[in-house]
Amino acid sequence: MSSRASTTRFTDRADSYKKHRPGYPPKVFEVMFHGLDDPATLSVADIGAGTGISTALLAQRVAVVHAVEPNAAMRSHAVQLPNVSWHNTTAEETGLPDACVDVAAAFQAFHWFDAPRAFAEFCRIARRRIALVQYERDERSAFSKAYGDIVRRYATDDTEALRLRALERFSQLAGERLQRTNVPFAQTLTLASLLGRVNSSSYLPSAGPAAAALLREIHDVFATAQRDGSVEMAMHVHILIAQV
Repeated sequence: MSSRASTTRFTDRADSYKKHRPGYPPKVFEVMFHGLDDPATLSVADIGAGTGISTALLAQRVAVVHAVEPNAAMRSHAVQLPNVSWHNTTAEETGLPDACVDVAAAFQAFHWFDAPRAFAEFCRIARRRIALVQYERDERSAFSKAYGDIVRRYATDDTEALRLRALERFSQLAGERLQRTNVPFAQTLTLASLLGRVNSSSYLPSAGPAAAALLREIHDVFATAQRDGSVEMAMHVHILIAQV
């Protein structure tokens, strides 16, 4: 894996991350809160909250969100909302009190954490359940497969494998408590937003000959796949839940 610290590696990509990463479909939150009280009464910790993409969606649904994010550049791009408090802390040491939230969750972030320490911290601060939410390309789709092939050719570290290992590690730590759901999803992308998504990926080159070659291939695959100026990135969202 790259030696770049997970808490700083998105510093120069925060703007692209905020603008061009996908959100999450409503079904994700239905699954996350199923069997709990009315979501409007719940409190949630969004750990590794980044630029607040998941945070804002949570804030529309629950009473209180504690957004944990150690990267100042990422935090600076978040919309400030009245029921959200931001914490300059880490997944392994959130600084939040014991059993202070109903749900502790990580959206597209658990792979950056020290899994055993973060899992234990999630369990410490959550009263009801903990969750990992992570989207991956559905490469049964021709465009998603073509994009994935390009990403694998130009990746500068093993982030893609790290994400898959995080799913396995969370599952192992949860053991018999694990409940797992997959939700289909798609992101509609223009050429500009596809290039922005590429730029938001910390494991793809952003300068030099490799970056130039990467962008040429992205232009080419978009030109082949686009219909009326956009493409569909097929994905599925993994939702892993453990009761505490």
